Amino acid sequence: ERWCWRPGLLVLARAAEPGPLRAPRQGRRDPVLPRPPVSDDALGAQGEAVRLQLQGEELRLQEESVRLHQINIYLSDRISLHRRLPERWNPLCKEKKYDYNNLPTTSVIIAFYNEAWSTLLRTVYSVLETSPDILLEEVILVDDYSDREHLKERLASELSGLPKVRLIRANRREGLVRARLLGASAAKGEVLTFLDCHCECHEGWLEPLLQRIHEEESAVVCPVIDVIDWNTFEYLGNPGEPQIGGFDWRLVFTWHVVPERERMRMRSPVDVIRSPTMAGGLFAVSKKYFEYLGSYDTGMEVWGGENLEFSFRIWQCGGTLETHPCSHVGHVFPKQAPYSRSKALANSVRAAEVWMDEFKELYYHRNPHARLEPFGDVTERKQLRARLQCKDFRWFLENVYPELHVPEDRPGFFGMLQNKGLKDYCFDYNPPNENQIVGHQVLLYLCHGLGQNQFFEYTSQEEIRYNTHQPEACIAVEAGKDVLIMSLCQETAPENQKFTLQEDGSLFHAQSNKCVQAERKAFSDSFVPLLRDCTDSEHQKWLFKEHM
Repeated sequence: ERWCWRPGLLVLARAAEPGPLRAPRQGRRDPVLPRPPVSDDALGAQGEAVRLQLQGEELRLQEESVRLHQINIYLSDRISLHRRLPERWNPLCKEKKYDYNNLPTTSVIIAFYNEAWSTLLRTVYSVLETSPDILLEEVILVDDYSDREHLKERLASELSGLPKVRLIRANRREGLVRARLLGASAAKGEVLTFLDCHCECHEGWLEPLLQRIHEEESAVVCPVIDVIDWNTFEYLGNPGEPQIGGFDWRLVFTWHVVPERERMRMRSPVDVIRSPTMAGGLFAVSKKYFEYLGSYDTGMEVWGGENLEFSFRIWQCGGTLETHPCSHVGHVFPKQAPYSRSKALANSVRAAEVWMDEFKELYYHRNPHARLEPFGDVTERKQLRARLQCKDFRWFLENVYPELHVPEDRPGFFGMLQNKGLKDYCFDYNPPNENQIVGHQVLLYLCHGLGQNQFFEYTSQEEIRYNTHQPEACIAVEAGKDVLIMSLCQETAPENQKFTLQEDGSLFHAQSNKCVQAERKAFSDSFVPLLRDCTDSEHQKWLFKEHM
Protein backbone atom coordinates (compact mmCIF):
# COMPACT_ATOMS: atom_id res chain seq x y z
CA GLU A 1 0.00 0.00 0.00
CA ARG A 2 1.16 3.55 -0.58
CA TRP A 3 -0.31 7.00 -0.27
CA CYS A 4 -0.94 8.99 -3.44
CA TRP A 5 -1.42 12.68 -3.39
CA ARG A 6 -3.89 14.47 -5.63
CA PRO A 7 -4.84 18.09 -5.01
CA GLY A 8 -7.41 18.13 -2.23
CA LEU A 9 -7.62 14.35 -2.20
CA LEU A 10 -5.71 11.70 -0.36
CA VAL A 11 -6.16 8.20 -1.77
CA LEU A 12 -4.78 4.85 -0.78
CA ALA A 13 -3.47 3.06 -3.86
CA ARG A 14 -3.64 -0.74 -3.68
CA ALA A 15 -2.25 -3.18 -6.20
CA ALA A 16 -5.49 -5.17 -6.41
CA GLU A 17 -8.93 -3.81 -7.31
CA PRO A 18 -10.22 -1.99 -4.23
CA GLY A 19 -12.89 -4.02 -2.48
CA PRO A 20 -15.45 -2.64 -0.03
CA LEU A 21 -13.89 -0.22 2.43
CA ARG A 22 -14.51 -2.35 5.49
CA ALA A 23 -16.22 -5.62 6.27
CA PRO A 24 -19.12 -4.91 8.66
CA ARG A 25 -18.08 -5.79 12.21
CA GLN A 26 -20.22 -7.34 14.81
CA GLY A 27 -20.01 -6.03 18.34
CA ARG A 28 -21.85 -4.29 21.11
CA ARG A 29 -22.76 -0.64 20.90
CA ASP A 30 -22.82 -0.53 24.68
CA PRO A 31 -19.71 0.81 26.37
CA VAL A 32 -16.84 -1.62 26.99
CA LEU A 33 -17.67 -1.55 30.72
CA PRO A 34 -20.97 -0.74 32.43
CA ARG A 35 -20.68 2.19 34.83
CA PRO A 36 -21.17 1.02 38.42
CA PRO A 37 -23.87 2.99 40.26
CA VAL A 38 -22.64 6.05 42.16
CA SER A 39 -25.02 7.39 44.78
CA ASP A 40 -26.34 10.89 44.04
CA ASP A 41 -25.04 12.27 47.32
CA ALA A 42 -21.47 11.01 46.79
CA LEU A 43 -18.88 13.79 46.55
CA GLY A 44 -18.88 15.43 43.11
CA ALA A 45 -21.09 12.64 41.73
CA GLN A 46 -22.83 14.91 39.21
CA GLY A 47 -19.78 16.99 38.33
CA GLU A 48 -20.64 19.66 40.92
CA ALA A 49 -17.99 21.59 42.87
CA VAL A 50 -16.76 20.09 46.14
CA ARG A 51 -15.22 22.24 48.87
CA LEU A 52 -14.07 20.20 51.84
CA GLN A 53 -14.04 22.02 55.16
CA LEU A 54 -10.67 20.85 56.43
CA GLN A 55 -8.32 21.77 59.22
CA GLY A 56 -5.14 20.55 60.89
CA GLU A 57 -3.52 17.45 59.41
CA GLU A 58 -6.20 16.97 56.72
CA LEU A 59 -5.72 20.52 55.44
CA ARG A 60 -1.97 20.00 55.41
CA LEU A 61 -2.36 16.82 53.33
CA GLN A 62 -4.62 18.61 50.84
CA GLU A 63 -2.12 21.48 50.42
CA GLU A 64 0.72 18.97 50.03
CA SER A 65 -1.18 17.16 47.25
CA VAL A 66 -1.63 20.44 45.37
CA ARG A 67 2.04 21.28 45.78
CA LEU A 68 3.04 17.88 44.39
CA HIS A 69 0.59 17.62 41.48
CA GLN A 70 -0.74 21.16 40.93
CA ILE A 71 -4.16 19.47 41.26
CA ASN A 72 -6.18 18.89 44.44
CA ILE A 73 -5.51 15.15 44.58
CA TYR A 74 -6.61 14.93 48.23
CA LEU A 75 -10.11 15.75 46.93
CA SER A 76 -9.80 13.69 43.74
CA ASP A 77 -9.05 10.61 45.87
CA ARG A 78 -12.43 11.11 47.58
CA ILE A 79 -14.47 11.36 44.37
CA SER A 80 -15.69 8.19 42.64
CA LEU A 81 -13.56 6.92 39.75
CA HIS A 82 -16.87 6.20 37.99
CA ARG A 83 -18.72 9.48 38.31
CA ARG A 84 -20.94 10.51 35.39
CA LEU A 85 -20.58 14.01 33.95
CA PRO A 86 -23.79 16.00 33.48
CA GLU A 87 -24.88 16.52 29.86
CA ARG A 88 -23.27 19.63 28.42
CA TRP A 89 -23.63 19.40 24.67
CA ASN A 90 -25.86 20.90 22.03
CA PRO A 91 -29.21 19.02 22.17
CA LEU A 92 -28.90 18.41 18.41
CA CYS A 93 -25.98 16.08 19.16
CA LYS A 94 -28.36 13.55 20.74
CA GLU A 95 -30.25 13.27 17.46
CA LYS A 96 -27.22 12.17 15.45
CA LYS A 97 -27.34 8.57 14.13
CA TYR A 98 -24.20 6.54 13.48
CA ASP A 99 -23.49 3.53 11.28
CA TYR A 100 -21.52 1.70 13.96
CA ASN A 101 -20.59 -1.26 11.76
CA ASN A 102 -18.75 0.96 9.31
CA LEU A 103 -17.03 3.45 11.59
CA PRO A 104 -13.27 2.94 12.03
CA THR A 105 -11.96 1.48 15.29
CA THR A 106 -9.70 3.50 17.53
CA SER A 107 -6.80 3.04 19.91
CA VAL A 108 -6.96 5.59 22.74
CA ILE A 109 -3.41 6.57 23.76
CA ILE A 110 -2.75 8.08 27.18
CA ALA A 111 0.85 8.99 28.06
CA PHE A 112 1.62 9.78 31.70
CA TYR A 113 4.51 10.68 33.96
CA ASN A 114 4.17 10.45 37.76
CA GLU A 115 0.40 11.04 37.50
CA ALA A 116 -1.71 10.68 40.64
CA TRP A 117 -3.62 7.41 41.01
CA SER A 118 -7.18 8.73 41.06
CA THR A 119 -6.92 11.13 38.10
CA LEU A 120 -5.20 8.49 35.94
CA LEU A 121 -7.64 5.70 36.81
CA ARG A 122 -10.65 7.99 36.44
CA THR A 123 -9.43 8.76 32.89
CA VAL A 124 -9.16 5.05 32.04
CA TYR A 125 -12.55 4.11 33.51
CA SER A 126 -14.13 7.12 31.86
CA VAL A 127 -12.94 5.93 28.42
CA LEU A 128 -14.09 2.35 29.04
CA GLU A 129 -17.48 3.45 30.40
CA THR A 130 -18.34 5.86 27.56
CA SER A 131 -16.81 4.21 24.46
CA PRO A 132 -18.88 1.73 22.44
CA ASP A 133 -17.26 -1.71 22.56
CA ILE A 134 -17.52 -2.08 18.78
CA LEU A 135 -15.44 1.10 18.22
CA LEU A 136 -12.79 0.86 20.94
CA GLU A 137 -9.93 -1.36 19.82
CA GLU A 138 -7.86 -0.71 22.95
CA VAL A 139 -6.64 1.79 25.52
CA ILE A 140 -2.86 2.09 25.52
CA LEU A 141 -1.28 3.63 28.62
CA VAL A 142 2.30 4.77 28.10
CA ASP A 143 4.31 5.19 31.30
CA ASP A 144 7.04 7.73 30.54
CA TYR A 145 9.49 6.33 33.10
CA SER A 146 7.54 7.32 36.23
CA ASP A 147 9.27 6.70 39.55
CA ARG A 148 6.32 6.85 41.98
CA GLU A 149 5.57 3.59 43.75
CA HIS A 150 1.82 3.46 43.02
CA LEU A 151 2.52 3.43 39.26
CA LYS A 152 4.57 0.21 39.41
CA GLU A 153 3.17 -3.17 40.54
CA ARG A 154 -0.09 -1.73 41.87
CA LEU A 155 -0.97 -0.08 38.56
CA ALA A 156 -0.04 -3.13 36.46
CA SER A 157 -2.18 -5.30 38.70
CA GLU A 158 -5.21 -2.93 38.55
CA LEU A 159 -5.05 -2.66 34.75
CA SER A 160 -4.59 -6.39 34.19
CA GLY A 161 -8.19 -6.86 35.33
CA LEU A 162 -9.57 -4.43 32.74
CA PRO A 163 -10.62 -5.39 29.20
CA LYS A 164 -8.79 -3.87 26.20
CA VAL A 165 -6.24 -2.00 28.33
CA ARG A 166 -2.50 -2.31 27.64
CA LEU A 167 0.37 -0.77 29.61
CA ILE A 168 3.62 0.10 27.83
CA ARG A 169 6.60 1.34 29.82
CA ALA A 170 9.38 3.51 28.42
CA ASN A 171 12.81 2.49 29.67
CA ARG A 172 14.00 6.10 29.97
CA ARG A 173 12.29 9.49 30.16
CA GLU A 174 11.11 10.27 26.62
CA GLY A 175 8.87 13.31 27.03
CA LEU A 176 5.29 13.63 25.77
CA VAL A 177 6.03 13.55 22.04
CA ARG A 178 8.10 10.37 21.99
CA ALA A 179 5.94 8.70 24.67
CA ARG A 180 2.88 9.24 22.47
CA LEU A 181 4.78 7.84 19.49
CA LEU A 182 5.60 4.70 21.51
CA GLY A 183 1.87 4.24 22.00
CA ALA A 184 1.07 5.00 18.36
CA SER A 185 3.57 2.47 17.03
CA ALA A 186 1.94 -0.28 19.11
CA ALA A 187 -1.63 0.71 18.23
CA LYS A 188 -3.90 -1.65 16.28
CA GLY A 189 -6.87 0.69 15.78
CA GLU A 190 -7.46 2.51 12.47
CA VAL A 191 -7.69 5.84 14.29
CA LEU A 192 -5.37 7.14 17.00
CA THR A 193 -7.15 9.13 19.72
CA PHE A 194 -4.77 10.94 22.07
CA LEU A 195 -5.98 11.97 25.53
CA ASP A 196 -4.21 13.53 28.50
CA CYS A 197 -3.97 11.54 31.73
CA HIS A 198 -6.45 13.67 33.73
CA CYS A 199 -9.58 13.62 31.56
CA GLU A 200 -13.20 12.57 31.88
CA CYS A 201 -15.20 11.77 28.76
CA HIS A 202 -18.71 13.07 28.19
CA GLU A 203 -21.39 10.66 26.97
CA GLY A 204 -21.15 10.20 23.17
CA TRP A 205 -17.70 11.78 22.86
CA LEU A 206 -16.14 9.16 20.58
CA GLU A 207 -18.61 8.61 17.74
CA PRO A 208 -18.44 12.16 16.27
CA LEU A 209 -14.63 12.01 16.04
CA LEU A 210 -14.65 8.65 14.25
CA GLN A 211 -17.56 9.59 12.01
CA ARG A 212 -15.73 12.69 10.77
CA ILE A 213 -12.52 10.76 10.04
CA HIS A 214 -14.62 8.12 8.25
CA GLU A 215 -15.97 10.93 6.00
CA GLU A 216 -12.63 12.69 5.54
CA GLU A 217 -9.47 10.73 6.21
CA SER A 218 -7.26 13.85 6.15
CA ALA A 219 -9.25 15.55 8.92
CA VAL A 220 -7.59 15.79 12.33
CA VAL A 221 -10.42 16.26 14.82
CA CYS A 222 -10.36 17.63 18.37
CA PRO A 223 -13.10 17.30 20.97
CA VAL A 224 -14.38 20.38 22.75
CA ILE A 225 -12.14 20.59 25.81
CA ASP A 226 -14.26 21.37 28.86
CA VAL A 227 -12.60 22.60 32.05
CA ILE A 228 -12.61 20.50 35.20
CA ASP A 229 -11.56 22.78 38.07
CA TRP A 230 -8.21 21.68 39.58
CA ASN A 231 -9.34 22.59 43.09
CA THR A 232 -13.04 21.64 43.30
CA PHE A 233 -13.31 19.10 40.44
CA GLU A 234 -16.36 20.94 39.15
CA TYR A 235 -17.11 20.06 35.52
CA LEU A 236 -17.57 23.38 33.71
CA GLY A 237 -18.92 21.94 30.45
CA ASN A 238 -20.49 24.41 28.05
CA PRO A 239 -23.09 23.41 25.42
CA GLY A 240 -22.63 26.72 23.55
CA GLU A 241 -20.34 27.38 20.63
CA PRO A 242 -16.80 26.24 21.45
CA GLN A 243 -13.72 28.40 20.98
CA ILE A 244 -11.03 27.63 18.43
CA GLY A 245 -7.26 27.74 18.64
CA GLY A 246 -4.90 30.43 17.42
CA PHE A 247 -1.47 31.74 18.38
CA ASP A 248 0.36 35.01 18.86
CA TRP A 249 3.74 36.04 17.50
CA ARG A 250 5.52 34.67 20.58
CA LEU A 251 4.21 31.30 19.32
CA VAL A 252 2.00 30.98 22.37
CA PHE A 253 -1.28 29.11 21.84
CA THR A 254 -4.43 31.25 22.26
CA TRP A 255 -8.18 30.60 22.36
CA HIS A 256 -10.60 32.79 20.44
CA VAL A 257 -14.19 32.91 19.20
CA VAL A 258 -15.27 31.35 15.91
CA PRO A 259 -14.91 33.99 13.16
CA GLU A 260 -17.93 35.02 11.10
CA ARG A 261 -16.52 33.51 7.87
CA GLU A 262 -16.38 30.10 9.57
CA ARG A 263 -19.95 30.42 10.87
CA MET A 264 -21.06 31.09 7.29
CA ARG A 265 -19.32 27.89 6.13
CA MET A 266 -20.90 25.66 8.78
CA ARG A 267 -24.09 23.91 7.71
CA SER A 268 -25.43 23.60 11.27
CA PRO A 269 -24.43 24.42 14.86
CA VAL A 270 -23.16 20.83 15.21
CA ASP A 271 -21.04 20.84 12.05
CA VAL A 272 -17.26 20.62 12.52
CA ILE A 273 -15.50 23.93 13.09
CA ARG A 274 -12.18 24.59 11.40
CA SER A 275 -9.46 25.71 13.78
CA PRO A 276 -6.07 27.24 12.86
CA THR A 277 -4.33 25.44 15.75
CA MET A 278 -4.95 22.82 18.42
CA ALA A 279 -4.31 22.99 22.15
CA GLY A 280 -2.44 19.74 21.69
CA GLY A 281 -3.55 17.32 24.36
CA LEU A 282 -6.70 15.82 22.86
CA PHE A 283 -7.28 14.85 19.22
CA ALA A 284 -8.09 11.98 16.87
CA VAL A 285 -6.30 11.22 13.58
CA SER A 286 -6.30 8.35 11.09
CA LYS A 287 -3.26 6.20 11.90
CA LYS A 288 -2.29 6.01 8.22
CA TYR A 289 -2.69 9.75 7.74
CA PHE A 290 -0.69 10.47 10.92
CA GLU A 291 2.18 8.38 9.52
CA TYR A 292 1.86 9.96 6.06
CA LEU A 293 2.12 13.42 7.65
CA GLY A 294 5.32 12.48 9.48
CA SER A 295 3.68 11.75 12.87
CA TYR A 296 5.40 13.95 15.49
CA ASP A 297 8.76 15.69 15.22
CA THR A 298 10.88 13.36 17.37
CA GLY A 299 13.43 16.14 17.82
CA MET A 300 11.00 17.81 20.21
CA GLU A 301 11.70 17.34 23.91
CA VAL A 302 9.31 16.93 26.88
CA TRP A 303 6.37 19.13 25.81
CA GLY A 304 5.39 22.58 24.58
CA GLY A 305 5.39 23.91 21.02
CA GLU A 306 4.62 20.52 19.45
CA ASN A 307 0.95 21.45 19.12
CA LEU A 308 1.66 24.48 16.90
CA GLU A 309 4.17 22.56 14.79
CA PHE A 310 1.61 19.80 14.18
CA SER A 311 -1.15 22.36 13.45
CA PHE A 312 0.95 24.20 10.84
CA ARG A 313 1.92 20.88 9.24
CA ILE A 314 -1.66 19.59 9.03
CA TRP A 315 -2.90 22.71 7.23
CA GLN A 316 0.13 23.41 5.06
CA CYS A 317 0.34 19.79 3.87
CA GLY A 318 -3.27 19.42 2.75
CA GLY A 319 -5.20 18.28 5.82
CA THR A 320 -7.76 20.07 7.93
CA LEU A 321 -7.81 20.66 11.68
CA GLU A 322 -11.25 20.74 13.22
CA THR A 323 -13.16 20.81 16.49
CA HIS A 324 -16.35 18.73 16.71
CA PRO A 325 -19.04 20.43 18.83
CA CYS A 326 -20.62 17.05 19.68
CA SER A 327 -17.48 15.55 21.19
CA HIS A 328 -16.87 16.84 24.72
CA VAL A 329 -14.05 15.76 27.02
CA GLY A 330 -13.45 17.27 30.46
CA HIS A 331 -9.82 18.08 31.25
CA VAL A 332 -8.27 19.09 34.57
CA PHE A 333 -6.10 22.11 33.81
CA PRO A 334 -3.44 22.02 36.55
CA LYS A 335 -2.86 25.13 38.67
CA GLN A 336 0.42 25.48 36.79
CA ALA A 337 2.49 23.16 34.61
CA PRO A 338 3.64 20.36 36.93
CA TYR A 339 6.94 19.88 35.14
CA SER A 340 9.45 22.03 33.36
CA ARG A 341 8.72 23.61 30.01
CA SER A 342 12.39 24.47 29.54
CA LYS A 343 12.40 22.65 26.20
CA ALA A 344 9.33 24.45 24.87
CA LEU A 345 11.49 27.26 23.47
CA ALA A 346 13.63 24.91 21.35
CA ASN A 347 10.44 23.15 20.19
CA SER A 348 8.92 26.48 19.08
CA VAL A 349 12.13 27.38 17.24
CA ARG A 350 12.00 24.05 15.39
CA ALA A 351 8.41 24.84 14.34
CA ALA A 352 9.42 28.34 13.17
CA GLU A 353 12.48 27.12 11.25
CA VAL A 354 10.63 24.38 9.36
CA TRP A 355 7.20 25.89 8.69
CA MET A 356 7.15 29.69 8.97
CA ASP A 357 9.45 30.83 6.13
CA GLU A 358 10.25 34.57 6.36
CA PHE A 359 7.54 35.05 9.01
CA LYS A 360 9.82 33.41 11.56
CA GLU A 361 11.50 36.83 11.81
CA LEU A 362 8.34 38.24 13.44
CA TYR A 363 8.72 35.54 16.09
CA TYR A 364 12.45 36.21 16.60
CA HIS A 365 11.91 39.98 16.90
CA ARG A 366 9.58 39.35 19.83
CA ASN A 367 11.79 36.63 21.36
CA PRO A 368 15.37 37.75 20.78
CA HIS A 369 16.70 34.95 23.04
CA ALA A 370 15.06 32.36 20.74
CA ARG A 371 17.68 33.13 18.06
CA LEU A 372 20.37 31.81 20.41
CA GLU A 373 18.51 28.64 21.39
CA PRO A 374 20.07 25.39 20.09
CA PHE A 375 17.27 23.52 18.30
CA GLY A 376 18.98 20.45 16.85
CA ASP A 377 18.86 19.24 13.25
CA VAL A 378 15.70 19.93 11.22
CA THR A 379 16.97 18.61 7.85
CA GLU A 380 14.59 15.62 7.91
CA ARG A 381 11.59 17.78 8.72
CA LYS A 382 12.40 20.15 5.86
CA GLN A 383 12.72 17.16 3.53
CA LEU A 384 9.32 15.94 4.72
CA ARG A 385 7.86 19.36 3.89
CA ALA A 386 9.35 19.20 0.38
CA ARG A 387 8.27 15.59 -0.19
CA LEU A 388 4.65 16.31 0.78
CA GLN A 389 4.70 19.48 -1.37
CA CYS A 390 3.33 21.54 1.49
CA LYS A 391 2.13 25.11 1.03
CA ASP A 392 4.01 28.10 2.42
CA PHE A 393 3.23 29.99 5.61
CA ARG A 394 1.86 32.98 3.72
CA TRP A 395 -0.85 30.69 2.34
CA PHE A 396 -1.63 29.55 5.90
CA LEU A 397 -1.93 33.15 7.18
CA GLU A 398 -4.12 34.26 4.27
CA ASN A 399 -6.42 31.24 4.07
CA VAL A 400 -6.51 29.55 7.47
CA TYR A 401 -5.89 32.39 9.93
CA PRO A 402 -6.66 35.71 8.21
CA GLU A 403 -7.82 37.11 11.59
CA LEU A 404 -4.22 37.22 12.81
CA HIS A 405 -2.72 40.68 12.25
CA VAL A 406 0.64 40.34 10.52
CA PRO A 407 2.99 43.04 11.84
CA GLU A 408 4.96 45.14 9.37
CA ASP A 409 8.14 45.20 11.49
CA ARG A 410 9.78 47.83 9.28
CA PRO A 411 13.53 48.13 9.99
CA GLY A 412 14.18 50.81 12.61
CA PHE A 413 10.56 50.91 13.76
CA PHE A 414 10.27 48.01 16.19
CA GLY A 415 11.88 46.69 19.35
CA MET A 416 12.60 48.62 22.54
CA LEU A 417 11.41 52.24 22.51
CA GLN A 418 14.24 53.96 24.37
CA ASN A 419 14.44 57.48 25.73
CA LYS A 420 17.48 59.61 24.77
CA GLY A 421 17.48 61.66 27.96
CA LEU A 422 17.05 58.68 30.31
CA LYS A 423 19.32 56.43 28.31
CA ASP A 424 18.63 53.19 30.16
CA TYR A 425 14.83 53.51 30.16
CA CYS A 426 12.35 52.00 27.70
CA PHE A 427 8.58 51.84 27.22
CA ASP A 428 7.29 48.96 29.33
CA TYR A 429 3.82 47.47 29.57
CA ASN A 430 3.03 44.66 31.95
CA PRO A 431 -0.71 44.04 32.38
CA PRO A 432 -1.64 42.20 35.60
CA ASN A 433 -2.86 39.20 33.60
CA GLU A 434 -2.81 37.87 30.05
CA ASN A 435 -6.59 38.08 29.65
CA GLN A 436 -6.93 41.75 30.60
CA ILE A 437 -4.58 43.33 28.13
CA VAL A 438 -6.08 46.84 27.88
CA GLY A 439 -6.78 49.74 30.23
CA HIS A 440 -3.45 49.97 32.06
CA GLN A 441 -0.81 52.69 31.95
CA VAL A 442 2.39 52.45 29.94
CA LEU A 443 5.47 52.89 32.17
CA LEU A 444 9.21 53.31 31.69
CA TYR A 445 11.52 50.66 33.01
CA LEU A 446 15.19 49.73 32.68
CA CYS A 447 15.70 48.35 29.17
CA HIS A 448 16.23 44.57 29.22
CA GLY A 449 16.37 43.54 25.56
CA LEU A 450 14.21 40.44 26.09
CA GLY A 451 11.30 41.59 23.89
CA GLN A 452 7.97 40.60 25.46
CA ASN A 453 6.66 43.47 27.65
CA GLN A 454 9.17 45.93 26.13
CA PHE A 455 8.45 45.09 22.51
CA PHE A 456 6.61 47.75 20.50
CA GLU A 457 6.07 48.30 16.79
CA TYR A 458 5.54 51.65 15.10
CA THR A 459 3.27 51.13 12.08
CA SER A 460 2.71 52.98 8.83
CA GLN A 461 -0.67 54.01 10.32
CA GLU A 462 1.29 55.87 13.06
CA GLU A 463 0.22 53.48 15.80
CA ILE A 464 2.50 52.26 18.58
CA ARG A 465 1.45 48.63 18.75
CA TYR A 466 2.04 46.28 21.64
CA ASN A 467 1.82 43.12 19.60
CA THR A 468 3.58 40.27 21.26
CA HIS A 469 0.13 39.14 22.51
CA GLN A 470 -3.30 38.64 20.95
CA PRO A 471 -5.48 40.62 20.74
CA GLU A 472 -3.16 43.46 19.79
CA ALA A 473 -3.17 46.66 21.80
CA CYS A 474 -2.26 50.19 20.75
CA ILE A 475 -1.08 53.10 22.88
CA ALA A 476 -3.83 55.69 23.27
CA VAL A 477 -4.60 58.94 25.09
CA GLU A 478 -7.96 59.62 26.74
CA ALA A 479 -9.42 63.09 26.18
CA GLY A 480 -8.00 65.65 28.61
CA LYS A 481 -5.49 63.20 30.12
CA ASP A 482 -1.71 63.20 29.81
CA VAL A 483 -0.94 59.53 30.56
CA LEU A 484 -0.51 56.82 27.93
CA ILE A 485 -2.83 53.84 28.28
CA MET A 486 -3.43 50.70 26.26
CA SER A 487 -6.52 50.25 24.07
CA LEU A 488 -7.45 47.63 21.50
CA CYS A 489 -6.15 48.46 18.02
CA GLN A 490 -8.79 49.30 15.40
CA GLU A 491 -9.08 48.50 11.68
CA THR A 492 -8.32 52.17 10.99
CA ALA A 493 -6.32 53.94 13.68
CA PRO A 494 -8.46 56.48 15.61
CA GLU A 495 -6.93 59.93 16.17
CA ASN A 496 -6.21 59.33 19.86
CA GLN A 497 -3.97 56.37 18.88
CA LYS A 498 -1.87 58.29 16.34
CA PHE A 499 1.66 59.43 17.15
CA THR A 500 4.06 60.95 14.61
CA LEU A 501 7.65 59.80 15.09
CA GLN A 502 9.53 62.82 13.76
CA GLU A 503 13.00 63.06 12.23
CA ASP A 504 14.48 64.40 15.47
CA GLY A 505 13.05 61.47 17.48
CA SER A 506 10.16 63.34 19.07
CA LEU A 507 6.81 61.52 19.37
CA PHE A 508 4.11 64.03 18.47
CA HIS A 509 0.46 63.37 19.39
CA ALA A 510 -1.44 65.58 16.92
CA GLN A 511 -4.87 65.32 18.56
CA SER A 512 -3.59 66.91 21.79
CA ASN A 513 -0.81 68.89 20.05
CA LYS A 514 1.71 67.55 22.61
CA CYS A 515 4.85 65.42 22.73
CA VAL A 516 5.67 62.32 24.76
CA GLN A 517 8.17 63.08 27.54
CA ALA A 518 9.96 60.81 30.03
CA GLU A 519 9.38 62.00 33.61
CA ARG A 520 9.89 60.82 37.16
CA LYS A 521 6.57 59.85 38.70
CA ALA A 522 5.59 62.12 41.59
CA PHE A 523 6.75 60.89 45.04
CA SER A 524 8.51 57.79 43.63
CA ASP A 525 11.63 56.45 41.98
CA SER A 526 9.81 55.20 38.89
CA PHE A 527 9.51 56.89 35.50
CA VAL A 528 6.59 57.29 33.10
CA PRO A 529 5.97 58.67 29.61
CA LEU A 530 3.54 61.65 29.72
CA LEU A 531 2.16 64.17 27.22
CA ARG A 532 3.78 67.61 27.61
CA ASP A 533 4.11 70.78 25.53
CA CYS A 534 6.74 70.10 22.87
CA THR A 535 10.27 71.35 23.62
CA ASP A 536 13.74 70.47 22.43
CA SER A 537 14.47 68.37 25.56
CA GLU A 538 16.31 65.05 25.20
CA HIS A 539 13.58 63.63 27.47
CA GLN A 540 11.22 64.08 24.49
CA LYS A 541 13.46 62.17 22.05
CA TRP A 542 12.93 58.45 21.43
CA LEU A 543 14.48 55.73 19.31
CA PHE A 544 13.70 52.10 18.51
CA LYS A 545 16.42 49.58 19.26
CA GLU A 546 16.25 45.95 18.22
CA HIS A 547 19.14 44.80 20.45
CA MET A 548 20.79 45.93 23.66
